[in-house]
Formats: sequence, structure tokens, C-alpha cells
Amino acid sequence: MALEWKIKSFESLSVHELYDILRLRSEIFVVEQNCVYLDLDGKDQKALHLFGTFEGKIVAHARLFKPGISFVHASIGRVVVHSKYRDRKWGHELMRQAIEGVLHHYGETEITIGAQLYLKKFYESHGFVQTSEMYLEDDIPHIQMEKSH
Repeated sequence: MALEWKIKSFESLSVHELYDILRLRSEIFVVEQNCVYLDLDGKDQKALHLFGTFEGKIVAHARLFKPGISFVHASIGRVVVHSKYRDRKWGHELMRQAIEGVLHHYGETEITIGAQLYLKKFYESHGFVQTSEMYLEDDIPHIQMEKSH
């Protein structure tokens, strides 16, 4: 079965969708990765929220930003797939949807991300190239990556 994809502004998310997105991010970025950090960074209100549902549950999510919010270029962040479904390669579908969403909603082809270092090859498979040295963000190794056209 395929995921059903939606892109919504913060204001158009239902309370239940917002709760499920925040729960998914917390399950993965805080609990699974054992990282205490403030996920609620004040940027959700400025993002478009791309999410995929499967059997009525949100199992994949990413935030899409126009240029100037997180980076000079448009950006994609908080890319997450529920651990139960990672064997289905839905992360790749999520990134394809996110890149397409940035183009469709913002008309942008240049995208910058702050990627966890261990996912470098994953993002390279979607056309991103490393543009910074490794840096720590919340004690997790990250690199900046960019994609053009």
C-alpha cells in the first residue's frame, strides 16, 4: 500500500494532525536518538508541513521552508519516518515529495539542509552535496548540504 501525501500550512493542520506530527518527531528525534533538545523551535508556524499517512496514521513528515527562514535558500527539515516503516524505503519517497513540494509551492530549485552526518549517502542519492565541515547540533554530528536544480 502507498502513502497518502498532504502538504498543509501550520494554520490548516488539524489539532490531531499537529499532535501526531509532534509525537512522531519526539519519538524519533528525542526518544530513539536519546537527544534532549527543544523540537518546538518557533519555525513550525513558518513551514509547510508535508506528511504521509498509512492506515490513518502519520508515519512520515518533513518541514518545507521558503528561502530566508532556516538558510539563504529554501530548505527541508525535520525529515522523519516512523521506525516501524523504515524497511519500506518511504524516506526516499518523502524526500522526492519534499523536493517537489519546494519547487511547486516556492518555485525554488536550490535547497539547503542541515543533515545528520550518518545520512550523508541517503541525501546524496537525492542530489545533495556536502557544503560544510561536520558540526555538532544537539551533540549529534551534522553537515550542511545543498541541492541545485
